[in-house]
Amino acid sequence: MMRVLAGDIGGTNSRLAVCDVAGGRVTAVAENVYPSASFASLTEVVRTFLSGQGEIRAACFGLPGPVRGRRVQLTNLPWLVDADVLERELGLDNAWLLNDLEANAYGLSVLEPSGLRLIKPGNAVANGNAALIAAGTGLGQAGLTWDGTRRRPFATEGGHTDFAPSDDFEAALLERLRGQHGHVSWERVVSGPGLVTIESFVRERAGGPSAPWANQAITDRPSQIAAAALDGSDPIAAEALSRFLALYGAEAGNLCLKVLATAGVYVGGGIAPKIAAAFENSEFAARFVAKGRMRGLLEDIPVWLVLDRRTGLWGAASFAASRGQGNA
Repeated sequence: MMRVLAGDIGGTNSRLAVCDVAGGRVTAVAENVYPSASFASLTEVVRTFLSGQGEIRAACFGLPGPVRGRRVQLTNLPWLVDADVLERELGLDNAWLLNDLEANAYGLSVLEPSGLRLIKPGNAVANGNAALIAAGTGLGQAGLTWDGTRRRPFATEGGHTDFAPSDDFEAALLERLRGQHGHVSWERVVSGPGLVTIESFVRERAGGPSAPWANQAITDRPSQIAAAALDGSDPIAAEALSRFLALYGAEAGNLCLKVLATAGVYVGGGIAPKIAAAFENSEFAARFVAKGRMRGLLEDIPVWLVLDRRTGLWGAASFAASRGQGNA
């Protein structure tokens, strides 16, 4: 058994845990969640968490941004994270940095069966590649490539590729966002802020009254929109969520094609578990398979919803223990 520090760092929340790793099982012995924007650095968050936790010698952190060498400039936080600096400032023997979706992809291998829900049936190829897409503060994407023995996760920044509309509404939304941002990525529409953008655009086109959450903090609005959509109290919120799920499915299908994920696609992140009930009657699956000549391929690929929001923690802990024991 090995005890490690694991971190799943997001633009909104930083989740940290001290974990015991034995074989393929990860157990959290201490855990806490902190608002990321309240801290000036990752070191500051970790010091707050580790106070009174005893000595930890190895750590791994999943971070929202491209890992270059042993450093990450976070995408949605003004933090520059350097593994060498973390080791020095926190007294660690080893610190590893992963892209946050890469950490989540590692976590898939240690999830309990209850942590997944099939939302689109298919026939998974045992020795095929897989893919993971996750909307939260941003839009993360990762692949898992089959190396002949197991699936090895790899990071991407696919959420920042060009958004492509499929109907007149989406074309109009693209034009609006192009005027605001110039380049419009998939993250602009498939994310928490993306849901807010879609809802605002639907409401404007409908000429409806201002939403009750219009003056709330941007970080609070996605959950309020989703709640109003799910309980049927706001038709505009319901339409916005419907369009959001359609776009989610379209981009999940795009990612599936790019990594040829014949073993299946996993939908994770902070948003999906909260709106799990909405997937069944949405256009997610229809847009996932709507890829012209590749439709037959995509119809045969299963899609799972990742319900365990600590998947990134499990992946970071598993990675740290594996590397700490000298395994590649």
